[in-house]
Amino acid sequence: MVQTPDFDPTLLEPVLGGPVQLSPVSVGQSNPTWFVSCNGRDLVLRKKPLGATVDSAHAIDREYRVIAALQDSPVPVPKLILFEPDPAVIGTPFYLMERIAGTVSEATDLPSLTPDERRAVHLDAAHILANLHTQDIQALGLQDFGRPSGYYERQVRRWRSQWQALEPREDATLDALGDWFAANLPPENPTTIVHGDYRIGNVIHARDPARIAGVLDWELSTLGDPLADLAHWSMFYGLRPYQMGGLAGLDLPALGLPDQAEFIAAYHAAGGCPAPLGVFHRAFALFRMAVICEGITARADAGHAANADARSIGALAPGFARLADALLSSDKSDTP
Repeated sequence: MVQTPDFDPTLLEPVLGGPVQLSPVSVGQSNPTWFVSCNGRDLVLRKKPLGATVDSAHAIDREYRVIAALQDSPVPVPKLILFEPDPAVIGTPFYLMERIAGTVSEATDLPSLTPDERRAVHLDAAHILANLHTQDIQALGLQDFGRPSGYYERQVRRWRSQWQALEPREDATLDALGDWFAANLPPENPTTIVHGDYRIGNVIHARDPARIAGVLDWELSTLGDPLADLAHWSMFYGLRPYQMGGLAGLDLPALGLPDQAEFIAAYHAAGGCPAPLGVFHRAFALFRMAVICEGITARADAGHAANADARSIGALAPGFARLADALLSSDKSDTP
């Protein structure tokens, strides 16, 4: 399926000062993203999708703001070019950033790399996540980027309401999970910047040496509990390869990949949040992903999908809900 832009590319020519060539970024299910070439520069455009969206979703202004704050930090992010809030220019707000050389893989096992390279990239991901969680929020000017407390209370409320807004879709397991999370909130950890979707598919990896060259897709970033990011990355250890490129069932030592315990240990050694990752955190990551997938299906039904495989990704929602339920059912005494 050939992707076509939901805006007229010539509208960018006055902005960039020359003829524009577009090509689609083949990954991502939320904000439409395009490679842009103009006057010998290779850029990336991120925009809000056309059509109605769930309230507070697709917040590219927040995405731009946190990337701008992290420009000179130990967290590698793209160099920003401009933010255009006026929808009159191309139909929705958008921003432009420089294109980082490297590769994005939706497969967490990084099949194009050698075992040593895979290990280096994954451990670098642990170190970068710890670096993110130890950034000085005040010094970065992000003290009002989110609330200083009550992160999981707000997250449960947000994702339950987003699920409820997707009527007439029905799933009794998701209903019950939302109720359980609301009644079993965990203790709070010190507030940090939270990426919100930290996974292998949202980083650019490079070689010579193998490392992470850039962290992408900050749409869901906020201030909150750092264990949310750790739980989100750890979620992929329990997912199968067909479930968004998970690792379950693969021979991690043969692939050169750290297991979940080693990844978390590397995160802790780099200064990440020392609190234990509990069943609540792990199950909630799955619940939230199920709701996100349901939202992808809803956008596909409405004709506003950002990617050609939106329906196949959206169809994973029931499986994520079952995994969350099974995790809680196996040992609710391990909560929070």
